[in-house]
Amino acid sequence: MIRTQVMICGGTGCSSSNSMLIADRMEEEIVRQGLGDEVKVVRTGCFGLCALGPVMIVYPDGTFYSRVKVEDVPELVEEHLLKGRVVDRLVYKENEGDENVEVPSLQETGFYKTQQRVALHNCGLIDPENIEEYIAVDGYAALGKVLTEMTPEQVIQVMKDSGLRGRGGAGFPTGLKWEFAAKNKVPQKYVVCNADEGDPGAFMDRSVLEGDPHAVLEAMAIAGYAIGANKGYIYVRAEYPIAVKRLNIAIGQAREYGLLGENIFDSGFSFDIETRLGAGAFVCGEETALITSIEGNRGEPKAKPPFPANKGLFGQPTIINNVETLANIPQIFLKGPEWFASMGTEDSKGTKVFALGGKIVNTGLVEIPLGTTLREIIFDIGGGIPNGREFKAAQTGGPSGGCIPAKFLDTPIDYGNLTRIGSMMGSGGLIVMDDTTCMVDVARFFLDFTVDESCGKCTPCRIGTRRLLEMLDKITAGNGTLEDLDKMEELCNYIKANAMCALGQTAPNPVLSTLKHFREEYEAHVVEKRCPAGVCKKLLRYEIIPEKCKGCTKCARNCPVGAISGKVKEPHVIDQSKCIKCGACMDGCKFGAIIKK
Repeated sequence: MIRTQVMICGGTGCSSSNSMLIADRMEEEIVRQGLGDEVKVVRTGCFGLCALGPVMIVYPDGTFYSRVKVEDVPELVEEHLLKGRVVDRLVYKENEGDENVEVPSLQETGFYKTQQRVALHNCGLIDPENIEEYIAVDGYAALGKVLTEMTPEQVIQVMKDSGLRGRGGAGFPTGLKWEFAAKNKVPQKYVVCNADEGDPGAFMDRSVLEGDPHAVLEAMAIAGYAIGANKGYIYVRAEYPIAVKRLNIAIGQAREYGLLGENIFDSGFSFDIETRLGAGAFVCGEETALITSIEGNRGEPKAKPPFPANKGLFGQPTIINNVETLANIPQIFLKGPEWFASMGTEDSKGTKVFALGGKIVNTGLVEIPLGTTLREIIFDIGGGIPNGREFKAAQTGGPSGGCIPAKFLDTPIDYGNLTRIGSMMGSGGLIVMDDTTCMVDVARFFLDFTVDESCGKCTPCRIGTRRLLEMLDKITAGNGTLEDLDKMEELCNYIKANAMCALGQTAPNPVLSTLKHFREEYEAHVVEKRCPAGVCKKLLRYEIIPEKCKGCTKCARNCPVGAISGKVKEPHVIDQSKCIKCGACMDGCKFGAIIKK
């Protein structure tokens, strides 16, 4: 009889750190120690605390191990699983280096205790490749309830009462979208899951698909019943091999159990799902471009109206919801729309998953009630800024979003508030920046991404974003003027007003938000020819402080271009005309005599 389960994160992040090799080695060692009938190794989805991966939790005691290595496996099996002694050196400690602090359980850590996991509630707790484990935690019970107890109209009303808004970008009410499609009385309709997660730093949808794929399938079947569709497609990035594999396994299992296919629950309702792989085009995250790609054509957006709910895939009414939106739906029907609506704010109900990245201690995946402040997310859950640096800004919404400065740290995060301060929710990427970040360079980074990913169909996006990028390149090289700042702002507003699709219309947001909140940094670049953060390479100067220089000659010896000269035991000098700003001199100076300006 199984008495112990060893849950090992099998998400992409931990897998890249050999978690699957750890699981294999763990199984081998368990058998070698004669524990094969008592201990089971489960490869789960993402636990969320990616900074500490690979993560392992041993149940029923709940011991939380972090940063496990393959070579730790024999000790873990012998000490913990065989002898019942916790391996203290591998147990997660909230305060690194403090050996006397009692180690909390997973749910009591600062990272987890204020989270409310709805979309992520099964991630890290079940085997995503075993449908029976999903069924054991009420999986497909919501679909059974819907098909045997409710009419399509009642299903749509529950969605409207819940207040669930789309988690993929603009936040359109989900129930309203379903209602629009349901009103079209035609024999063929479609349900599409948008799993084309392209924002830099975003991995929310990937983690749901890797950790709880059946929740998405169940929600799509519920949506199909509500609008009268019998076919669904999941458009997923080919760069997500683990997610694709687990999705296909889940679809096969659901068909085998009669939960997809013909006459589900003997209700007379039939629904099936197929996957379609995207080739990594950012624009295919836009719903009309996604539809075009599924149809086998070049992924380019179309003008709206008509909207997909009226004329979508193959010219038929289609609803498109992203992964996180769908992952909430089974829980809404099991626990009631009032339960879901009790979380969040007046116009933004429920929870939101964020991918925390950048200059933050606890990089990873978090799910919090909407209305939580940015300060709580970054400092209480995220653990704050590493190395004693100061918080400077947070980027939400990826290339379509904006940068939020420190003065808005106490703003409750919801759809309306983010829009009011010049950003947007987007899919949920949240990149944290400290005082070593150049905001002009951040805007340039996102514009460079947008230019590269533009489908090129409309002139404002194809040419307008490229002109913006050229201006930013000019400014970061020290050749900009104050007039350029006004021209950039004018061009940003033109692109927003005239680009064809939402991706083009929101592309200027990083520029507009940094111009608004960090204009002094732009002015330093163009007036003083200086990058305050010391990031823009062409504006850097490395200088030697004569009073601190001991004349050891190490800097001269380290310089790859011979830009440093001076006699032994005398202060050296950097020839700025030769210096390539590589920083080798400063890195090698043990006297702190070289500074970066």
